[in-house]
Amino acid sequence: MKKVLILGANSAIARAVGRIYAEQGHALYLVGRDPAKLAATELDLKVRAKAPVFSLASDLTETSRHAELIATAEAKLGGLDTVLIAHGELGSQLDAQKDVAATMRILNSNFISQVSLMTLLANNFEHKKSGTLAVITSVAGDRGRKTNYVYGTAKGALSIFLSGLRNRLCSFGVSVVDLRLGFVDTPMTSSFKKGPLWASPEAVGKAIVHAISRGDDIVYVPWFWRWIMLIIRSIPETLFKRLSL
Repeated sequence: MKKVLILGANSAIARAVGRIYAEQGHALYLVGRDPAKLAATELDLKVRAKAPVFSLASDLTETSRHAELIATAEAKLGGLDTVLIAHGELGSQLDAQKDVAATMRILNSNFISQVSLMTLLANNFEHKKSGTLAVITSVAGDRGRKTNYVYGTAKGALSIFLSGLRNRLCSFGVSVVDLRLGFVDTPMTSSFKKGPLWASPEAVGKAIVHAISRGDDIVYVPWFWRWIMLIIRSIPETLFKRLSL
């Protein structure tokens, strides 16, 4: 039985992952910001669960609470071997261009707060010489684009940080999984026009659980985004800056 901490448990993707783990019989500790949504998520998973499910309502951008949060989760679960970091926000590129505070909110939610959590969890797993740390990043971090470069900056920096952690922790038996998601049909993207490249939270959840079980390094979800982003990264900058991508 795995002992799994899910940070950002209220997101549609995290809920899909949680359902799979609950049905597989793994113990879960859920952390989310909205207490009402978290209570509903916990109840849903307890109905499916074959192992204990715990939860804590907490704003994960409050980095001063991270050490206590991780210690509490480990105590409740009786250990900790798998962590999924799934919190963050898309934010508004236009707002960020006009307001530094909006830019900093996006960077804090999608990078700074996650660095705090990853640093603490990395030290925990390094000491144990085992564990899996999986983090949801984005294909938006593979190349800066005018339509979402603040969000993309946060996700790109996150992937670089994960690369360094992976290099540091591999000799200790710790897996660091970079989950680079493409378009997912969730409430966060409800205003976007959908097309054939869009995936459901359920399909993405299955892919995430599979990647974590394998201890993969970098996984594009769905898989075809690896080749799409390879093409996008290959476009010369002189041409790319003229394209409306």
